[in-house]
Amino acid sequence: MTRTLYLFCSAAPPVFDVARVIEDAQARGWDVCLGLTPSAAGWLAESLDGLAVLTGHPVRWHYRHPAELSPWPDPDAVLLAPATFNTMNAWALGLTDTYVVGVVAEGIGKRIPMVTVPCVNTAFAVHPQFERSLATLRTAGVQVLYGEEGLRPAEPGAGLPDGFPWQLALDAVDATAAAGI
Repeated sequence: MTRTLYLFCSAAPPVFDVARVIEDAQARGWDVCLGLTPSAAGWLAESLDGLAVLTGHPVRWHYRHPAELSPWPDPDAVLLAPATFNTMNAWALGLTDTYVVGVVAEGIGKRIPMVTVPCVNTAFAVHPQFERSLATLRTAGVQVLYGEEGLRPAEPGAGLPDGFPWQLALDAVDATAAAGI
């Protein structure tokens, strides 16, 4: 049985590794559908056609017209990574002005297993809304890989301290989907 993973990415530097992540997820048995925030789609504009070929599905970054059928199968799990400060807060607050945030916000109500890896620096991490957003999403059943159990933020402009935990994220998706949570 094929499992479908919605891989959603915000515009943060780890998004440039997305082709390798898609291949890693496919090697784990996932049929991957790639969704991007509009800014991430802009960053990857020259790669979008190749990413569509790699996944076998159109890359999506905007809502479809209500009369259109979805070009993707229903998800068995969602991984939103890297998830920027804006994306995390919009998701927690239910501000669905982008396709990616709309799907994950609705995914909470649909009980779709979801994992996210926030990608923020220490200046964003101390903003009071950020901790509230993490708590809100965890309470809603989203597995948030941040801090001790995921990405630790670096100082602004310092880049990622130890690289982005893509394998940890894919392990969490496998475990979360298997548990049905």
